[in-house]
Amino acid sequence: MNDILVEVKDVKRYFPVNRGVIFLKRLGYIKAVDGLSFTIGKGETFGLVGESGCGKTTTAKLLLLLEKITGGTISFDGQDISKLSGSELKAYRSSVQAVFQDPYSSLSPRMRLGNIIAEPIIESKSLPQKAVKDRIAEVLNVVGLRHDAHELYPHELSGGQRQRVAVARALASNPKLIVLDEPVSALDVSIRAQIMNLLHDIQRKMGVTYLLIAHDLAVVKHMSKTIGVMYLGKMVEFAGSDELYFHPLHPYTQALLSAAMPSHPDDKREEIVLPGEVSTPFNPPPGCRLQSRCFNAKPICTAAEPELKEVSPGHFVSCHLY
Repeated sequence: MNDILVEVKDVKRYFPVNRGVIFLKRLGYIKAVDGLSFTIGKGETFGLVGESGCGKTTTAKLLLLLEKITGGTISFDGQDISKLSGSELKAYRSSVQAVFQDPYSSLSPRMRLGNIIAEPIIESKSLPQKAVKDRIAEVLNVVGLRHDAHELYPHELSGGQRQRVAVARALASNPKLIVLDEPVSALDVSIRAQIMNLLHDIQRKMGVTYLLIAHDLAVVKHMSKTIGVMYLGKMVEFAGSDELYFHPLHPYTQALLSAAMPSHPDDKREEIVLPGEVSTPFNPPPGCRLQSRCFNAKPICTAAEPELKEVSPGHFVSCHLY
């Protein structure tokens, strides 16, 4: 039995940059995702972290088929998603759903909650109206909303309740994978733990798989079995959650963790500040993408791109130090 649900292998997404209107001149490419590889096991959570612009959301869009792959392959349950068509493509779209960052803009203000939740069911399956209503009631119960909430409009709910509706909508078609793009960052701190615990309970009961994209490393550590760290379209390190958190190897990961809020106020942590600005993904220079900001940079870092290597069981890092 194959326990891998998602396999991303050497995936690239390049956006061409042109100059001119009639006679276009190709200036180069923005390499939003550049040779990304990882796997997600069934029923597990894979956390993806990194600064804004590192390619996390583009990766999510590739999985959701909102962007086209420039190179490489994404396999879902053993099938290459770029080759799906007809009924297989429809089944895939039903099996992969998303919960977005902002519960205020991700729900249509003109639709009742019942209709919002019903959309993915109607799109993916031909069910009688009674079955659709039963499914709406079922997922509302799962996310902790009252049974008559289907009659309400989004503006009648709080931010936390709206995000529960977004989770209910994602669950409606009984998906195998849910992409969580910053699912709690727009919520009050007091509500974040409730939504995180809700997502954890849903995974435990239903066996759904998550791709979690977040800036907050505490959120990622709490929810994820494995964490990948991206920088300028590249995976620079990934490992088990505890391993990465307590034994970060890549200088970029070390800097990210040093900037994160400690789990206890008395915890002492060395502050690591990367100098300079984040490089551009437009025609990036050869070598390591972090070379101009790294406190451990060596001559080889400007000449050769480091490979992602396994330095200890399950711990991979892309750095010439190792």
